Amino acid sequence: MAKMEFGELDQYLFGQATHYDIYKKLGAHPVTQNGKSGTYFAVWAPNAEDVSVVGEFNDWDPERHPMKKTGPIGVWETFVAGAKVGDLYKFCIRAMDGRLLYKADPYANWSEMRPGNASRIADITGFKWGDAAWLKKRKETDPRRAALSIYEVHPGSWKKHPASDGDPDGFYSYRELAHELADYVKRMGYTHVELMGIAEHPFDGSWGYQVTGYYAPTARFGSPKEFKYLVNYLHKNKIGVILDWVPGHFCRDAHGLRHFDGEPCYESGNPMLAENKEWDTMNFDYGRTEVQSFLISSALFWISQFHIDGLRIDAVANMLYLDYGHADGDWQPNKYGGRENLEAIDFLRHLNTAVFKEYPQALMIAEESSAWPLVTKPVDVGGLGFNYKWNMGWMNDMLRYMSLDPLFRKDNHNLITFSLCYAFSENFILPLSHDEVVHGKHSLLDKMPGDYWQKFAGLRAFYGYWMSHPGKKLLFMGSEFGQFIEWKYDDSLDWHLLKYPMHKAMHDYVRSLNTYYVDHPEFWEEDC
Repeated sequence: MAKMEFGELDQYLFGQATHYDIYKKLGAHPVTQNGKSGTYFAVWAPNAEDVSVVGEFNDWDPERHPMKKTGPIGVWETFVAGAKVGDLYKFCIRAMDGRLLYKADPYANWSEMRPGNASRIADITGFKWGDAAWLKKRKETDPRRAALSIYEVHPGSWKKHPASDGDPDGFYSYRELAHELADYVKRMGYTHVELMGIAEHPFDGSWGYQVTGYYAPTARFGSPKEFKYLVNYLHKNKIGVILDWVPGHFCRDAHGLRHFDGEPCYESGNPMLAENKEWDTMNFDYGRTEVQSFLISSALFWISQFHIDGLRIDAVANMLYLDYGHADGDWQPNKYGGRENLEAIDFLRHLNTAVFKEYPQALMIAEESSAWPLVTKPVDVGGLGFNYKWNMGWMNDMLRYMSLDPLFRKDNHNLITFSLCYAFSENFILPLSHDEVVHGKHSLLDKMPGDYWQKFAGLRAFYGYWMSHPGKKLLFMGSEFGQFIEWKYDDSLDWHLLKYPMHKAMHDYVRSLNTYYVDHPEFWEEDC
């Protein structure tokens, strides 16, 4: 094949924030050049003095494979003969102050299993997809006029194998999840699954919301092609797949994006803008064109390369407001003196415009917790361009109402009625998500007042009301059978509860509700 290189057009598009498939050039790509099999490596490190690639193929020696800087934008490249699929690698970057930094590849498609943090050479081509019928139907369906009942799943804790010396985590593999999850979701009547924690991340306790691998399915459950198998199998069973995607902030781990080449690179050089002190993470610099290309290309990567049906964008409020999570005096206003992050607003509009141009039927869902206007309105009328928004106001009001003793509900009926004043102001999803069953908030069942019987009766009444309220539906795993304890990210759901009559009855009830909802268009055809 012709020599692979980062050419002038790549430089231009990357610098204009319009290189929407930059992942095809940056990262690690197995190729044959000059008759030799190996891997082409490229990385953006604009402030580096020099860069080399180190890995299992050169005994991690920084002197063996130096990279060449190509063009003014700061991309470094090289070809390493003999570097093969499966080999671990990192970039060794010499910063301007002389420090050597060993960084994972931001564009890697596969990573070392934690606690290791190297990247792994992958070949994600050649998978034989079997979901053509699903993709055809998706292309012909307006998601706003379709049933949408989403089952939110954390793959690491939905079900687990017993821990053993050889397998202390007990994770189900992508292939095991494919068969068990598809069978379960189909039987329960859900239309989609939303998967948490798929993009590679170093710490299980972040639930996948502090990411290092924006182009890599986590190695916890298998290889990238095995993740394709999961998506393909779900699609063949007529189940859509939504991924949680986190363009709002990234983790501070030394092998990740922070100070990637020794200087602020993916984050702003202004600590007030760069540091997210509430979550101990870093905010992206949305004004930098290369960062925009990195993120928008990531979104399109999951949709094009892994056939994902949509993305739920996490923590949009953190992106929109400069003072989000900051103490008074610890944030910097925009040029007009306001708290709105103008660059993030432009980025979100750019993101949604780019995605919908390529994939008009994609689901772009904002987890946006404020009263920001026009979140789901088109960009050309001043909106942010999403096609769905989580209705956090409805969720907070209803959970507060349902947790009240019935004696006091008569004085709080405004918590029920208020949502109908704005139910059609946006295209809403009504979320009963993982965030509501952790950190001392109690499970949904345990939020209900009263004795054992009354808790189940209250939750049944709530679910029935929820299904009839305008807006698409999302339910976190375990809530469908009335898990009593809060969700634990490192432990399996309490499936044994299905042996008890009340939990089994709740499980059957949710299945019946889903079936009734999907079978009756009046519940979803006009709720946008």
